[in-house]
Amino acid sequence: MIFEENIKEDVKKHLSVLNKKVKIINFTQEIECQFCRETRQLVTEMSELSNNLDLEVYNFVTDKEVAEKYNVDKIPAIILLDENDVDYGIKFYGIPSGYEFSSLLEDLLMLGTGNSKLPANVENRVKQIDSPVHIQVFVTPTCSYCPRAVLTAHRFAFVNKNIKADMVEATEFPHLANRYSVRGVPRSIINENDFIEGAVPDNMFLDKINEALMKLENN
Repeated sequence: MIFEENIKEDVKKHLSVLNKKVKIINFTQEIECQFCRETRQLVTEMSELSNNLDLEVYNFVTDKEVAEKYNVDKIPAIILLDENDVDYGIKFYGIPSGYEFSSLLEDLLMLGTGNSKLPANVENRVKQIDSPVHIQVFVTPTCSYCPRAVLTAHRFAFVNKNIKADMVEATEFPHLANRYSVRGVPRSIINENDFIEGAVPDNMFLDKINEALMKLENN
């Protein structure tokens, strides 16, 4: 069991505000995956705490076509879809444990209520982005600032289909952490070449995305 009884009741209370279905998709495998079993157990227990949460579990190897459909390239992976099976490009790579559990919970609330919780002026600016953006937010479970960066990226993806946003647990994917020179977290990579160090306000995050896109245009 992942959740202790008091935590379970607290999570259930938070999820009681959901008024729409949310689908949790988990990609896993039995061997050669450090936290696959724990991640599957986490989402299984989570899905049992609300009638508005549905869980689908796929094997990363044998269900390759499904993995390709959702552009999943590593495991453990979690994807969240809304009640109409819309994929917003919101992903968790690695187990969302420790402080990152709050990111998963907040994302479920966002999809299950339709509220991004972004300030109206920021949401309007995010909606104006018309070029592809891929954000990878590197985190660790013990980083208290990381959920802020993850939630900002996921909220941007929720309101604009051109934006895809991944949480990447740095210690589970050391080759990626090394590739992107992750020395501290959170570190957010934008379209491979630009980055943000630390958790920054929504407007600053958005400014950095627009700056990265402008550089691409000029090249």
